[in-house]
Amino acid sequence: MEVIIQPNQEAAAALVARIVAHDLRANPHLVLGLATGSTMECVYRHLVRLHQTEQLDFSLCSTFNLDEYVGLFPSDPNAYRHYMDRHLFRHVNVDPRNTHLPNGLATDLEAECRHYEAMIQRFGGIDLQLLGIGKAGHIGFNEPLSALRSRTRVKALTPTTLKQNAPLFGGEDKMPRRAITMGVGTIIEARRCVLLATGDSKADVIAQAVEGPITSMVTATALQLHPRCTVIVDEAAGAQLKEQEYYRWIFDNEPEWEGYR
Repeated sequence: MEVIIQPNQEAAAALVARIVAHDLRANPHLVLGLATGSTMECVYRHLVRLHQTEQLDFSLCSTFNLDEYVGLFPSDPNAYRHYMDRHLFRHVNVDPRNTHLPNGLATDLEAECRHYEAMIQRFGGIDLQLLGIGKAGHIGFNEPLSALRSRTRVKALTPTTLKQNAPLFGGEDKMPRRAITMGVGTIIEARRCVLLATGDSKADVIAQAVEGPITSMVTATALQLHPRCTVIVDEAAGAQLKEQEYYRWIFDNEPEWEGYR
């Protein structure tokens, strides 16, 4: 795992976008795993800008989102399909047929989960997986006690997640209680993972995820097992990391990051 500390949220998101752009230019058929949430909005804004100003080409890539709420229509303002359309898909030249999210309206949810897992495999697996982190330490909707080898499945949301996301729905009573999510095992099979976290509210959980013990209570800790995972934070989110000086030295001195500084 590598940790990169950037001065602020804008710089952190811009770096994530440059990583995506680099990999997409190197492999136009990139299979890209996508995340949602307010942290990612800035990343997608940068990617749209790169498409418009530098002709970043999405036409041959494929995408798979981490998760979707159970019971929401794709047109619902809180559905992740609607989020992706609003923040990225409508503004770049990605083929809509190659954009995939779990179907939270499926009659047989277990069959839908198996189908989604099989689709990822059919596309050859995910090349680059973008991740955020919830306040409960989850990646995707892999809430505490999610098995570290878990696959795509339906998960009940914790009170912490419900409270965190409730303002978007106008209250907890209006929120779905379940979501379909890629499993922890599905996520860490991606060839590369990039996790973005910003703001002081994420400082404690980032410290646990990066420097704490591997535990199913904080599913992001499973990324410590990944052979190529980069965690990008702003100063606020990285404030509780013990090895900040080391992380800064790596970014400032390693040749791999020369073109990103």
